[in-house]
Formats: sequence, structure tokens, C-alpha cells
Amino acid sequence: MMNRKYDRDILSARDAQELAHIVAFGPVVFQVARIMLDEGIFEYLREHRDGCTVDEIASEKGLTEYAVKVLMESSLTMRTVYFSDGRYHLAKTGWFMLADPMVKVNMDFNHTINYKGMYHLDEALHKGRPAGLPELGPWATIYEGLSMLGESQKEGWFGFDHFYSDNSFDSALPYVLSGRPRRLLDIGGNTGKWAMKCVGYDSCVEVTVADLPEQIAMMKANIEGVYGSDRISGYGVNLLEREARLPGGFDVVWMSQFLDCFSDAQVVDILSRAKDSLNPGGKIFILETLWDRQKYSAASFDVAQTSVYFTAMANGNSKMFNTSDLWSYIERGGLEPVNVIDGLGYAHSLIECMKKDA
Repeated sequence: MMNRKYDRDILSARDAQELAHIVAFGPVVFQVARIMLDEGIFEYLREHRDGCTVDEIASEKGLTEYAVKVLMESSLTMRTVYFSDGRYHLAKTGWFMLADPMVKVNMDFNHTINYKGMYHLDEALHKGRPAGLPELGPWATIYEGLSMLGESQKEGWFGFDHFYSDNSFDSALPYVLSGRPRRLLDIGGNTGKWAMKCVGYDSCVEVTVADLPEQIAMMKANIEGVYGSDRISGYGVNLLEREARLPGGFDVVWMSQFLDCFSDAQVVDILSRAKDSLNPGGKIFILETLWDRQKYSAASFDVAQTSVYFTAMANGNSKMFNTSDLWSYIERGGLEPVNVIDGLGYAHSLIECMKKDA
């Protein structure tokens, strides 16, 4: 299901040349836009529809005239602001920098998690390991270090992760729990947000969260005192260990933004093990952002760029899926997709699977 926007070259030569120059100065453009947000300059311009002079911005934000000129002239040429009658005004792109929550989440994630590590992307691509991760900590994968990240880094990582998944959870719940499953296995349940949604939605369902032991500890602390937490249990497991087994006896297995954290061979192996956790007639639900099933180009762009984070920072060998790849992994894992629902939340698809012999 390839988006038709990507099967031809649609830019004019002039637009293509301009985009090439923007890419070449991408790190500079990013940091200027981030500072314009963090210093409140975009917001100040939005509040003053008649525009602002350099002196007014400098006085309001406690910056020198020099600093303001550097920021504003860079922003002017990247079209986040425009200049008319001696005054700077917020442009449409600058407005979206403020108003689009996905932009804010993406910028925080890239600044706190990805920015320094992306310098090592070429090494990561050649060696198949997250060569940029040492910029954050001494771990083999980022998942081992999530509980040890600095506060701003945790906010950036979990803000990014939860923003995309949380906006899909409420839409997914009626589909996943429609059969009134009594036992649900949440693989890669992270802080327990999906588990809490489930026990709040259905007063009878019991949820087991399977994740790394350190994540289970975070999950238990996070759900303490929450309604239904007595129906949530944890199961510590590292699925990168081939001998590691998942518990059994579940009516539903749920995986949200989990499989994209593994290589293709590992995905097939995990799906095969997850299949063995099902009761007869049980179902596996996979919630993923498939870059080739997005309605808007901006969403496809964001999802595809997230693959580069996996390469340089997360584990060095996974990526965001396209439809044909994920379908292939599902079938090789002994399952078949029986239903797919697109357009959940900002960018998700929900894939319902059953055992091939079910």
C-alpha cells in the first residue's frame, strides 16, 4: 500500500534545490527553531499581531540585539517568521511550531535523545549497533537505560512514546476488548498505561504486563493506588534471550509500538512465542505506525524518520514497518492478519491476528 506521493519526483527544480539547502543546514535550522520556542519568541510574536521590532523582542526576552538579529534572520529565511514595515511577524510555519502538539513532542525527543547521537549514524549503519547511544549512557540498547535517563531525557523519550500511543488507546479499546477477554497479556507494557486503560474499561479483565525487569519495577510504581491495579501483574522477561518464555493461558495478546523495537528475525521469533501464549481462539492485536498507510505526508515523514532513531540510538537493527514487511513477519510467525483498522489516534493501525490453524 505505497502512498502515491512517493512513486514520482513531484518537486520543481527550484523547490528541490531549496530543500537541498535546507537539509544541508538542518542542524542549524533545528536549533534556531528550538530556541525560538524555548525563549518564547514565537509565542511573543503570536501575541502581537502587528508585529515586533528587534528592540522590542530583545527587551522582552532579555537578549542582546545581536542575538535577536541572528535568530530572526535565520527564522526569516526558513519562513517561520516574515518581515514587513520594519516589524517581524509570526508566519504559518511558526504558528504550527506552536500549535501542532506533534511538532513539540518531536522536537523535544530529537533534542534530548537523538541530537548528539545522530553524529554516529554512519557507524551505526555499518556496524548494526546503536553507535550514538553512548551519548546517553553505557547500555547495549536504550531500553535497558530508560529508568536511568536524566529527567529531561525521560520527559523527551516518554513524551514521544506516550504521545503517539496514548492518542490511539481509547480508540483501540473497544476493538481489543469486544470479545470480553478475561486474561490479557501486554507485551512491552512499559509504564502500564495500556493495562490501566484496560482494567478501567472492563471491570473483569486481568492484565499481565511482560517487559524487562527494570521496566516492570517502573510499571508497578506507576500503577500503585490506581483503580483496578489489583488486576494488573508484572512478568519480567528479556525477549532478546532466545530461551526466555512468555506465560500462557491468555485470550488476548497486545503489543503496542513494541515489535518495531526488534530486527526482522527477532520480530518473527517474538510473534511465534506470543502465539504460544494464546488460549484456543485467542487473538493477537498489534498497534503500529505504518509509514505507508498514513493519510498525510507529514505523518509518513515523521514515522520514517523514527526508523533512524532506532538505528543510531535504540538498538541498531530495527525500524518502523511498512505494510508488506509486517504482514510477512506475521505470517512467518505462524499467524494471519484477519482485520486491520487504520487511522487510530494520530498515525496508528490496529492489526488483528489469529493462529493460522485457528
